Amino acid sequence: MNTELTIVLALLLGSMVLFIRNRPRMDVIALMVIVALPLTGVLSIQEAVAGFSNPSVLLIAALFVIGDGLVRTGIAYKLGDWLAQQADSSEARLITLLMLTVAAMGSVMSSTGIVAIFIPVVMSVSVRMGIPASRLMMPLSFAGLISGMLTLVATPPNLVVSSELVRNGFESFSFFSFTPIGLVVLFFGIGYMLFVRRWLGSSGTGKDEPERQTMHDLAELYRLPERERRLRLNADSPLIGRPLNELELRSEYGINVIAIERQRRFRNLLQVATGNTVPQPGDILLVDLASPAIALLGAYQEIGVTPLELETSYYSTHSHQLGLAEVALPPESRLPGKTIQELAFRSRHRLNVVGLRRNGEALAGLLVDEKLKAGDTLLVAGSWKDIDRLHILTRDFVLLSLPTEIKEVVPAARKAPYALLSLGVMVALMVSGVVSNLMAALIGCLLMGAFKCITMDSAYKAIHWPSLLLIIGMLPFALALQKTGGIDLAVGGLMSLFGDAGPRALLATLFIATAVIGLFISNTATAVLMAPVALATAQALGMSPYPFVMIVALAASAAFMTPVSSPVNTLVLDPGGYRFSDFLKIGVPFTILVLLISVILVPMVFPL
Repeated sequence: MNTELTIVLALLLGSMVLFIRNRPRMDVIALMVIVALPLTGVLSIQEAVAGFSNPSVLLIAALFVIGDGLVRTGIAYKLGDWLAQQADSSEARLITLLMLTVAAMGSVMSSTGIVAIFIPVVMSVSVRMGIPASRLMMPLSFAGLISGMLTLVATPPNLVVSSELVRNGFESFSFFSFTPIGLVVLFFGIGYMLFVRRWLGSSGTGKDEPERQTMHDLAELYRLPERERRLRLNADSPLIGRPLNELELRSEYGINVIAIERQRRFRNLLQVATGNTVPQPGDILLVDLASPAIALLGAYQEIGVTPLELETSYYSTHSHQLGLAEVALPPESRLPGKTIQELAFRSRHRLNVVGLRRNGEALAGLLVDEKLKAGDTLLVAGSWKDIDRLHILTRDFVLLSLPTEIKEVVPAARKAPYALLSLGVMVALMVSGVVSNLMAALIGCLLMGAFKCITMDSAYKAIHWPSLLLIIGMLPFALALQKTGGIDLAVGGLMSLFGDAGPRALLATLFIATAVIGLFISNTATAVLMAPVALATAQALGMSPYPFVMIVALAASAAFMTPVSSPVNTLVLDPGGYRFSDFLKIGVPFTILVLLISVILVPMVFPL
């Protein structure tokens, strides 16, 4: 062992110790590595900073932007809605559907990209279902890694080992050669995550900032669920064709129309109610009653509506468009002494007053002739755009608080078809191989920008720079280990110890060697190094090369053990609030499980 290799191993060990301690931050450790390697003379400064121009790093940055486009246009949240709806409040069902969906999509495009796109989806579902993000982010990353075991194009290591076969005169793997083994790993992966989720903690998003109240919290605080109703307009209703301002439903019947669900071209649209809103045949009115005990049967018949079942609060159902906000009356306000009717909130601010708290207690009902007092807080409902305007109206009231769903506001909802088109073009280019994955992602970003699905400001904010710095800082270790002979020394030692064992023991040895090396360098580089070793081993034993190179490909995707062994794990580290030890605790046993599955199944699918 030469001096330079000793230095590299010492730096590697020191970095791992700091990672485990989680002090300082991981991106800071990565910068320390970039500085230390040139100072020791192991690498030049150009080699140490080469990660900043690495295509994989740029690809991850581009995919963050693509994910932001899907968020801004509402596609990510609609997918989250679908997952939450299908899960039906079951965490187990949610994890199962999430892993199946991510694995299926990751089998035809970058697993890193899929995880980057799904992070905001999972965060949204986490808030809505009240499930800590820490219980969902690791299943997300594991599914992304398992997707690399499903098809030939799912991950670069699969293509690397297949091209090595061709270079040595053998036929390449087919598109679905990996699928039988990958499906079994996925099945066991889902079962494993359902079992170990109890140890993933309940740390939420891992953020230190205090959490805002949700729409559900505000609705409960102001006792809205007692007064929410959903009414369908009958064909002969006298409300049809007349603006809400003329109907005087609130003063005459104690009924306040908050929004209208309207059927258009096989889908439901939500229209937040204003004074000029005109009900149409077939509309469903989302209303707030003046009092939960109000007698409505006669009123329903008189205005021609039919009550419908309301399973959940419509504020939660339509949280992407319909918002809630608390406003307080400051000392200089001119509103105390006025009634809610006199405020004319709907006509002046396009918002509805739906709740009133006095001395910390919510009133059971909301009568239009209720006079306001100093210190009262009001709950208003309307579109997020109109709520946002309250920031500049500070004389008579101040915006007190906004729910956490404000983060899910969709500023470019009408651009959703263009975002899907941009995503489709990117995926098609990646699958076809016409251009590189990086070029495909950059083309997707340009299309997102051209269609105004994203802005330059939102694109820069979407990129998670700490994750990129961590990846950039770890890349020089691969070159340093290669230059100093560390890789050759590790592989040679493993083969000398287990070279005389049986074929299954050799397969296990190759898997372990690949997985261990993959802890420190990229899985693509690991596959490049280990594929020739696997082929040489098979030829020396006079056996088929396919099971040996397949085991290398599978092990290269089995990067479950540390947060820095794959960009997929790094991406979920911060959103999941994980520590280095969490991946060791969950990832090591699952890697052993994948090892056993691979050693058993690979010789069955590809006979020795």
